[in-house]
Amino acid sequence: MKMNKIIITLGCAAFITGHSELKAQKPNIIFIISDDHGIDALGCYGNPVIQTPHLDKLADEGVKFSNAFCTSASCSASRSVILTGKYGHATGHYGHAHDYHHFSTYDTITSLPVYMSADGYHTARIGKYHLAPESVYKFDTVLPGNARSTVEMADNCKEVINSEEPFFLYYCTSDPHRGYPYKMDNWQTPNNFGNIEEGYAGVEEVVYDPADVLVPDFLPDAKESREELAQYYQSVSRLDQGVGRLMKHLDESGKTENTIIIYISDNGIAFPGAKTTLYDPGMQLPCIIKLPGDGPKGITNSAMINWADLTPSILDMAGIEIKDKHFHGKSFKSILKEENPEAWDEVYASHIFHEITMYYPMRVYRDKKYKLIWNVAWEMEYPFASDLWISSTWQGVLKREDQFYGKREVSKYLHREKFELYDIENNPDETINLAAMEEYQDLLESLIVKMKDFQQKTADPWIIIWENNAVMQRNTERL
Repeated sequence: MKMNKIIITLGCAAFITGHSELKAQKPNIIFIISDDHGIDALGCYGNPVIQTPHLDKLADEGVKFSNAFCTSASCSASRSVILTGKYGHATGHYGHAHDYHHFSTYDTITSLPVYMSADGYHTARIGKYHLAPESVYKFDTVLPGNARSTVEMADNCKEVINSEEPFFLYYCTSDPHRGYPYKMDNWQTPNNFGNIEEGYAGVEEVVYDPADVLVPDFLPDAKESREELAQYYQSVSRLDQGVGRLMKHLDESGKTENTIIIYISDNGIAFPGAKTTLYDPGMQLPCIIKLPGDGPKGITNSAMINWADLTPSILDMAGIEIKDKHFHGKSFKSILKEENPEAWDEVYASHIFHEITMYYPMRVYRDKKYKLIWNVAWEMEYPFASDLWISSTWQGVLKREDQFYGKREVSKYLHREKFELYDIENNPDETINLAAMEEYQDLLESLIVKMKDFQQKTADPWIIIWENNAVMQRNTERL
């Protein structure tokens, strides 16, 4: 059968080739997503205690973003943004897909793996999924493997890595998410973060002394938080070993020089004040990208990107052009080699639910100087994820009746103002709210205009709240 000729562009070179050669030229892509891993626990992001040699090596051999943000600090909702390039408020994926929460992406949406498969990639996933419906997030192959047993996961990917087809591998650990049981018999017992006494096959468990961990400023420096951070660190080091095993299999396949490797987390560390909030510990995350061949190495890129940019960027890096695309994000492929690219100086975020009982919509504008949070349902007490509420770290604060949780007053954590405006440069802890100060009213109004424009452009249904009561309309008289 006569093969059609296709003209493609890869980098600066154009090729006229048949289908078989075309497949050989496509870069493979390994997309690694961890669960609840903040920039607080990575050697390459400045933590001298945590042992993450394999992720640090990826950063040394690639690009590390210093201003990368999720758009929703909740596992399932964030993953929907990652794989669609659209905010959850526009796709219907407002919160968790699993169990009784039952949030789900509209079936009219096309996801990254579907685009990749249509272009000739073999798409495979392993580990945590947490998305719905499967018809939207469809992969060609679903690989078995315990999402906590990261080395086992890597071993189970060998067949895909060694296949003749170009592959897109979606490798998602459950580490370092909190582990079952969430509720311990004694409230002082730290959560295990997936660590088990007998360990996991092929993993050399790295155990940390609570006295050695670095306590982030948003957490209390207390016995409970140190013990939980030690468990968290151990879980992070385990996921790092899985990444190392995966890279070993890739090297042995001879495909390292034709494979793009991306590492991110879905949202921040699973402690109150980070995960499920849009304070920086919940949304500012690791993003490491290693390009094949003589791509940029050892670069720290200061561009402000967010997870809505990932799908268009990956498609761009794969040389896939989507006609009539309507992504909310944009490709950052062209600025990967730059340290301080221009016009990448603001991001937006949109959070609605975590669990079904946690309705608390927030919209965020952030640049390198200021951050505005609009708490849409600000008259409500801030809701907790069930595992964060019963954590020994939070319960310790309640039992001691502490006035402060880290550097933030407990009362202000639970009861928030409608607008929170922070000078990130001078107040990175986000504790001094400028929104009510007279001298910042012009700035506040200008950022509100930007936020409304963002909502308009991304089809945000919550834009109607600007003209209505944020909680409910109260009529004192019956009509």
